[in-house]
Amino acid sequence: MATNWNFISATTEYNTLEKAVPAPYLRKTFICDEGKGNLKIAACGFYELYLNGERITKGYLAPYISNTDDYIYYDEYEVKLQNGENVIALLLGNGLQNNPGGYIWDFDKASFRSAPMVAAILTYKNNGMEETLLTDESFKAHASPILADDYRFGETYDANLEIKGWNEIGFDDSLWGNAIAVKAPKGEIKLCEAEPIIKETEIKPVDIIKDEDGYIYDFGISNAGVCRLCVDGIKGQNIVLRYTDLLKDGKFQVANVWFVRDFWERDKHIVHKDVYVCKGKKGESYTPTFTYHGFRYVKVTGITEEQATKDLLTFVVLHSDLKSRGSFYCSDETVNKLQEMTRRSDISNFHYFPTDCPQREKNGWTADAALSAEQMLLNFNPENSYKEWMNNVRKAQSPEGVVPGIIPTANWGYDELNGPAWDSALFYLPYFTYIYRGETAMINESAEAFIKYFKYLESRKEQNGVLDFGLGDWCHVGRHSPEVMPKAPRAVTDSIISMDIGYKASLMFEAVGLEEYKNYADKFASDLRTAIRENLVDFDTMTVSGECQSSQAMALYYGVFEPDEEEKAFEKLLEYVREFDDHLDVGVLGGRVLFHVLSRFGYTSLAFKMITRPDYPSYGNWIERGATTLWENFDPDFVDSPNHHFWGDISAWFYKILAGIVVNPTRKNVNEVIISPHFIKELDFVNATHIMPQGEVAVFWQRKDGKIEVKINLPKGVSGKFVANGNNTEIAAGENNFILVQ
Repeated sequence: MATNWNFISATTEYNTLEKAVPAPYLRKTFICDEGKGNLKIAACGFYELYLNGERITKGYLAPYISNTDDYIYYDEYEVKLQNGENVIALLLGNGLQNNPGGYIWDFDKASFRSAPMVAAILTYKNNGMEETLLTDESFKAHASPILADDYRFGETYDANLEIKGWNEIGFDDSLWGNAIAVKAPKGEIKLCEAEPIIKETEIKPVDIIKDEDGYIYDFGISNAGVCRLCVDGIKGQNIVLRYTDLLKDGKFQVANVWFVRDFWERDKHIVHKDVYVCKGKKGESYTPTFTYHGFRYVKVTGITEEQATKDLLTFVVLHSDLKSRGSFYCSDETVNKLQEMTRRSDISNFHYFPTDCPQREKNGWTADAALSAEQMLLNFNPENSYKEWMNNVRKAQSPEGVVPGIIPTANWGYDELNGPAWDSALFYLPYFTYIYRGETAMINESAEAFIKYFKYLESRKEQNGVLDFGLGDWCHVGRHSPEVMPKAPRAVTDSIISMDIGYKASLMFEAVGLEEYKNYADKFASDLRTAIRENLVDFDTMTVSGECQSSQAMALYYGVFEPDEEEKAFEKLLEYVREFDDHLDVGVLGGRVLFHVLSRFGYTSLAFKMITRPDYPSYGNWIERGATTLWENFDPDFVDSPNHHFWGDISAWFYKILAGIVVNPTRKNVNEVIISPHFIKELDFVNATHIMPQGEVAVFWQRKDGKIEVKINLPKGVSGKFVANGNNTEIAAGENNFILVQ
């Protein structure tokens, strides 16, 4: 660690579930010449940065969310200084540095746990000479009106404790205490290169429902962010905001939010709620600073009937500043809603890295990231944020090669709640980024981690050569019935996914010229394929162990069968689908591949029906039940999380199958594309775009006058083929038009 990173805190005390410690203010006055300065801010926790009273923080929840024993992140600013007196001021939040709200995952026991701390390095000119200001005990410190803040649980703010001008020039801080020098955690200090968290939009409530003891504000859609409260307050008035995605029988309910099961009756805890204490002024405004929530509904208590107006609350939507890279629209409104729901689920679960859900966990679950990587890259530009998170993934990998189920972690998730399908994030993010963007940096950076993981898998093989540990086909349809478990045996899902990451690693190693590693990965994958075929496949019937949709679809999708075996194997899959009356009977691992396999064998209409049908279990049934984001499970009686993204590969299916946009079909040239739409009878038109590295590819097809019109636009530098209805035609940059007989 560089010696000039001097970390300070306002106090060594920190929040617990039983004791609240206010977020601290810090400030320092200095003299300099007018001009530009360079400011670096490293924080364990979150910070808000002000210069001469102006907020200049890059975004929300800066600088990042990490295990600070692995990485301590900093941000860098070019700042404009005035001649004479200037003041740098900071407000610090706990972030993950002190997160008792994450007790389920042992964040309350983290080795790095402490009060928030910060280090700053400011270089500037004074009397023509370059000077450096470092954080030290000369910084002044004072408690802020944020009485408690927890990344997961929420925030409490007492407006009566506000200190006017605390971050401005000329403020008298002589009665403030001094900061204390502290030792930082052992993590490497690193510039944050992930996109910042920004405000996307603001949403006003669509309805207000009177409840027994308050008012429920309905914002119409589930999303992630905070609520801005605007009220003509009464001095000392306590206004409490509680958050949920669901109502039950019209009543506010939080049964799906785990934390409240232990602590709902203990009101001294800030359990998924924000509290504002009014100072008794007109137009009081409060927006939480160091937390965010996933929600559609907000229950407000502590207000009068006159205060319960639509202007009381505004939903401020927050997520990483990812830009849209794709669009999909068609003649079927159910599909359009599902595409919208998938995109909303993806983006509302992206706060520096992909999380599982914004309302309950906010964890970087590895399987969620792996399952959603392709849909994310088709819809958005996550690769910079992926690259930053992958640094943390590799740091979290144990010396033996084990990858924890959540990242960042406080030493939780190494023992059981992981496994090959989860750990595959280590491979899938670099792989799909290479396929869609042609980028190899993550491959080079992760090559040693890949090999270390393969050696770990070798140590976990059963005597027959297959793998069987960790989590399996998660969230299988009907899993909340005690007798219903994933139908695909874990040995099947583990072994097939491990085989697949071997083949993907081989391709990645080849792309960066690591021939010896490629050969290792090839042998690893080939050995596993042999073990799967010898132990988990009945070749008399071409069935895979488990005799279910997931087992059969995964074996077909990932290449367990030989070409001359596939037709019979697909007939078995079709049999399993028909047995379930053309409904889903899978978990997330089978669901990720099922529709692609059906389309490959000419059953796109069946896949479309399974996705869009309104009855349980289906995606369309979610819409019938009022979903505006993707849910964690299909169960009719209980929703674990109403905002998950790991079922969202349907969006990739929309792009690749219905629009036919297949980028990098040879997996060796990102500037190639095949356009191969499936003109199913259920659709009258499809309109889709995707921005490749060279520019935007656009596909539009429609039925007109008994024929199908197809328009394809390719950017310069991209070569392509149109492959559909017997056509196999080279297409060039610019507009390409085809008229096909139905």
